[in-house]
Amino acid sequence: MAHTAPAIGYGSSVVMHYSLKLEDGTVVDTSKGGEPLRFTMGDGTLIEGLEMALFGLKAGERQNLRITPADAFGFWDEERVHLMDRTEFPDDMMLESGAIIEFETPSGDQIPGAVLEVLEDAVRVDFNHPLAGRDIDFDVEILEVTSGK
Repeated sequence: MAHTAPAIGYGSSVVMHYSLKLEDGTVVDTSKGGEPLRFTMGDGTLIEGLEMALFGLKAGERQNLRITPADAFGFWDEERVHLMDRTEFPDDMMLESGAIIEFETPSGDQIPGAVLEVLEDAVRVDFNHPLAGRDIDFDVEILEVTSGK
């Protein structure tokens, strides 16, 4: 009986190289040239839309898919832009448009926010993911797959 290589499924351990690119070819994240990404399907390492693109692939296979905002980082949402009082920031913090600042949510999670505008007594901060609203090209090379339990 021939042994067949395991295909990626829920709970599979996966080792892969990947690149995330914008439509214009700009690379926003990659493991190529460095250590491959190691993770277990379903553990939250990858967002669901990226995981779904991997199901059924086997070691040695490559895949290049365009992932839409609905399956990638979501759509840009005006409600995620907040006007915050300047007193909520340390006096010595350099605030300028484009700066990325880590904020702590009431539950203790860390989330990044991009400064859009600095006003006299307030700061407009965008809490959308930086890739929200963008199509993403997801290019993967599967190096190793170990079946889940």
